[in-house]
Amino acid sequence: MKKVLCIALCAMMCSCGVYKKYQSQTEAPKDLYGTGDSIAQAMNESSIASISWREFFADPILQQLIDSALARNTDMASARLAVEQAQASLTAAKWAFVPSLSLNPQGNISTTMFGAAGKGTGPGYSYSVPLQLDWNIGISGSLIVNKRKTQAILEQAKASREATQANLISTVAQEYFQLLMLDKQLEILVKTDSLWDVSLETEKALWENGQAYSTAVNQMESSNLSVKTQIIDTRRSILSTENEICKLLHMTPQAIQRNKWGDYTLPERFSTGVPAVLLENRPDIKAADQALAEAFYNTAAARAQFYPSFSLAGLLGWTNNAGVIANPGALLMQLAASLTQPIFAAGKLTAQLKIAKYNQEDKLNQYVQTVLEAGNQVNEALADCQTARDKDALYKRQVEVLQDAYDGTHELMNNGKASYLEVLTAQESLLSAQLNEASNLYNGAISLIGLYIALGGAVQ
Repeated sequence: MKKVLCIALCAMMCSCGVYKKYQSQTEAPKDLYGTGDSIAQAMNESSIASISWREFFADPILQQLIDSALARNTDMASARLAVEQAQASLTAAKWAFVPSLSLNPQGNISTTMFGAAGKGTGPGYSYSVPLQLDWNIGISGSLIVNKRKTQAILEQAKASREATQANLISTVAQEYFQLLMLDKQLEILVKTDSLWDVSLETEKALWENGQAYSTAVNQMESSNLSVKTQIIDTRRSILSTENEICKLLHMTPQAIQRNKWGDYTLPERFSTGVPAVLLENRPDIKAADQALAEAFYNTAAARAQFYPSFSLAGLLGWTNNAGVIANPGALLMQLAASLTQPIFAAGKLTAQLKIAKYNQEDKLNQYVQTVLEAGNQVNEALADCQTARDKDALYKRQVEVLQDAYDGTHELMNNGKASYLEVLTAQESLLSAQLNEASNLYNGAISLIGLYIALGGAVQ
């Protein structure tokens, strides 16, 4: 027994490299987000990613919709189940360090027959009540490696759940803002339709008095009908958006309560935070890092196969079957230690180790690619936010100018000093600018949501 223990101790010392713990990746490439004054300025500011989604989306109705989606969405339910399954696997991996005990009671009745008359001894009773112990010591580090690998798998499941949550929150918010934007566009179209009805009636009156041609009336009516069809299309889009939200909330189609677009404005500045914040918060980077950790431990497990395995087995109980059937029973006790060292496995262990190393290298490349894509996503989202903000003031001014032009042209037409074409052009230009302004505000809101998610937000 002492020799076996000495050999086991030597094997443990030789396999110390197997016990090495994975170090998470924390460094990011230089200029990960790109270059530029806006990026450099943002690096010195607090990140919007540190804001809770409840603070970021202050609309109480939107918060209720998000809460309902998080509680009822089937993708979120699947993500939670995956975490629970990984947690159960980790618990099993931890219990592998504990010896297993099993109770295996046995009993036997025997009778010996002899002679032509079939005479024999009476029945003999034997029994044994052993408590068996099996314990894999795991001197090669296989148990520790398996536990750490299972922990990495659990962290991947948690990161996947966070990513699912962030995407769900983002999608609900985007659909909600689209609903508000469609409401705003419908409001503009209905108001425009009312005004164009007045213009059409005015043109008809001029035609009846011989001051306009029938072609002018037809052109006015055609444009008016075009607005009415846009109203129908917008209402259909509103219904589709409501249905999409209902699908996210896992409920039957129904009207969605919401606020009005209100006085929403784009923020003046957008803060992206430092690379370390990005690496800490983004679920996809967390998952890629833990996938690399899993590959690291798979390599360690493959390396551990080259070292011996050591196990203990014991038996303790009572028996009356010790060569002669007798009562009462005697104490039964047995202890055995075994050491198994692989010598030749036809290259299988070496091949497994090479495969594990190649997989680990591949996971490292995937991690680096994930980080680079994250930086690109942040850069794109920041540029979209900045573009929407820069265009916002221009659209506002354009709407003001075209509103004045429409009012003036309409007044001139009433006095017979402007043609129907001038009025028609002013009407269509104003409508286009109003719809573009609403769409730009929506694009700005969506870009800001995209930036928030790109920085790993929405998981608090």
